[in-house]
Amino acid sequence: MGDMYELLKSIKEKMNTKVEDLGNTLKSITEHVKNQQASSSNAPPTNEFVNAWTFQQWLRLEHVDCSNDLDCSSPQKFLRKQKSANHSPSPTSKSHLPNDTPPAVAEAQMATLQLSLQNFPSTPTLSSLLRPPKSGRITHLPPRLLLSRTPAFKPHTKNSKWVVRCNLVDQIPPKSTLDVGRLVDFLHEDLSHLFDEQGIDRTAYDEQVRFRDPITKHDTISGYLFNISLLRELFRPEFFLHWVKQTGPYEITTRWTMVMKFALLPWKPELVFTGNSIMGINPETGKFCSHVDLWDSIQNNDYFSVEGLWDVFKQLRFYKTPELESPKYLILKRTAKYEVRKYAPFIVVETSGDKLAGSAGFNTVAGYIFGKNSTKEKIPMTTPVFTQKFNSESPKVSIQIVLPSEKDIDSLPDPEQDIVGLRKVEGGIAAVLKFSGKPIEEIVQEKAKELRSSLIKDGLKPRNGCLLARYNDPGRTWNFIMRNEVLIWLEEFSLE
Repeated sequence: MGDMYELLKSIKEKMNTKVEDLGNTLKSITEHVKNQQASSSNAPPTNEFVNAWTFQQWLRLEHVDCSNDLDCSSPQKFLRKQKSANHSPSPTSKSHLPNDTPPAVAEAQMATLQLSLQNFPSTPTLSSLLRPPKSGRITHLPPRLLLSRTPAFKPHTKNSKWVVRCNLVDQIPPKSTLDVGRLVDFLHEDLSHLFDEQGIDRTAYDEQVRFRDPITKHDTISGYLFNISLLRELFRPEFFLHWVKQTGPYEITTRWTMVMKFALLPWKPELVFTGNSIMGINPETGKFCSHVDLWDSIQNNDYFSVEGLWDVFKQLRFYKTPELESPKYLILKRTAKYEVRKYAPFIVVETSGDKLAGSAGFNTVAGYIFGKNSTKEKIPMTTPVFTQKFNSESPKVSIQIVLPSEKDIDSLPDPEQDIVGLRKVEGGIAAVLKFSGKPIEEIVQEKAKELRSSLIKDGLKPRNGCLLARYNDPGRTWNFIMRNEVLIWLEEFSLE
């Protein structure tokens, strides 16, 4: 009996030593993560990785059997499963631990697991990536997928859980000497050739690069380049790169606008997409291994997004836009409800009107471009015709015709009538809501109210007043294909 007692005592001491070693390992990992986050402001949070890594190590050490309907996909689910029924064993029981584990040791082991949960809160998005087989034991540590940290720009998406890095490792990676700044400069140059004949440099991408947007996915560089070629042939896209910046140790984010015309349809509708691309870098090769697009216009950016497909179809509708010169602008952001545009300066000839949707004063300003000016010069017609209300509490309204961009206000002839004036609009940032139909006063006022409400809800600062832009001759255009827009100038706007 004495020998048996000594043997059991020895086993218990060894088990306690193992638990103590595991506790030290957890403590070391905790300090490592804290030091990494303290030393680099750009370092992504690694809590979700360490938690899952620690839990999987614990499963390995204890040879936990993940059969019997246990959910080993995350520590929280493992513990909740054991607590889910009154008759179920508690987390400190030994029903799912080796049968020969002493109760005191089992209690210490589960306490260690609880400690790991306290130090490293779980991230639900990781669970689906680490789910083990439905039966059998976990006999090896599964490779992890590096999760991208939440970008600082907070994209309009409720679920971007699959924004992942593609490098697979089974331990915390060592610090890399990768020059991410050089890759930022490279993208500035390379993406300018995205849709031209030169194209992007394929040698900068892994052969198994993963591309995802809401309605497209490819897992090879060949598929990635095929997608770019297809867009170039069908849509003749214009690509505008706003900025490129490092957003993680192995992550670069770009901000862009893409404007396309669908050449296969007779009316060649314009499709506009704005958003961010998150580029994952493989630290071993120094090449891009993932590219994830997030659109501003939808909430669900996961592939395959029905919302994303519907967003494409909505833009295929027919608006009749005359082939006349318009004020130049660049769309900075397109949401589900409005666009944010950056307008270049332009010149208008204007006079007083009666109301936003009214036509009073139009013949007066039209007379100026038809020759009623000091030099009898006839000036080409442009579009749209603006009516502007400067203050919601003031009845003052101005009706305006935009003059061609090559004109300079100092060289324009003077109006014959004193009630007609010339003015340079300095341009700036405007939010725009597009709609069709006959723009009667009640509808225009409702659209302006809707736009202002959306802007305030999104944290933007709209100025007083608004403009109505009418692109069509109401006597010659069907109502349902008319293009009308309500514009509100913004105090400030940033794409950061």
